[in-house]
Amino acid sequence: MKAPRVTLEQWRVLQSVVDKGGFAQAAEALHKSQSSVSYTVAKLQEQLGYPLLVIEGRKAKLTERGEVLLHRSRHLIKEAVDLEELANTLGLGWEPELELVVDQAFPTPVLLRALQAFEPQSQGTQVQLKEAVSSGGEDALRKGSPDLVLSTIVPKGYLADPIADVEMIAVAATNHVLHSEVDPINNERLSRELQIVIRDSALDGTLDAGRLEANRRWTVSSVQSALEIVTSGIGFAWLPKADLEYALQSRQLQKLRLISGSERSFPMYAIFGKGERTGPATRLLVELLQTECNRFISVR
Repeated sequence: MKAPRVTLEQWRVLQSVVDKGGFAQAAEALHKSQSSVSYTVAKLQEQLGYPLLVIEGRKAKLTERGEVLLHRSRHLIKEAVDLEELANTLGLGWEPELELVVDQAFPTPVLLRALQAFEPQSQGTQVQLKEAVSSGGEDALRKGSPDLVLSTIVPKGYLADPIADVEMIAVAATNHVLHSEVDPINNERLSRELQIVIRDSALDGTLDAGRLEANRRWTVSSVQSALEIVTSGIGFAWLPKADLEYALQSRQLQKLRLISGSERSFPMYAIFGKGERTGPATRLLVELLQTECNRFISVR
């Protein structure tokens, strides 16, 4: 097998020069001298036999060939990093840290019980818990490398297991005007009232949770905020049934009598962000989540 003439480090330096906008900026980001960065890129171009960069003003710009090669090199370096992480996972046998991204619609009691069961078995694995809404989980996978994402959306190319069916209920405070309606409420009547929706946590997301084409709408950032606002008597919302138990039992909230759509159910998936590199701590947590989901369903 022919050995490569160009090293991964050379491609990494080239990427930094382009991404940071120049040799001085790349040198600072890489903690190298500017002369070292310049030499590395010059040597790379010499080995390839043609220029990859041209200097316009004070900024380094890729040539057409440079753009093609830089794009391929990004995949190459990512594969190398993934390979090292896989080797590290196999060597250690247990993740030192687990990044968990959870859609806020996932039943909170289930999550808490699973985490409680996980802690004494975790062998010191630190959990980073992040919350997401709608396409926020997909956004987290696209922009980073979380170990596990609990979401209703499975992006193409990711392994996932179904883990729970999440139920959403249309509710309003007991004294809300909608509860005075004699007949079941249709969408036209509902659209005249203020709706509280939960903002999609993806930066470019538009899938606000429980969204109806209402004339009046307030948008909040979390299930808890929506619950507190609706309980106070302001507006109505579709909220996760698992988070409504106390409010419904104490009659702070009541389910709306809609012609259709009072309850909505959709599957939630456990998405393995690192695929075949998923470690034993992540797999253990998924097993505990599945156990608690089954227990939660059986007692309801």
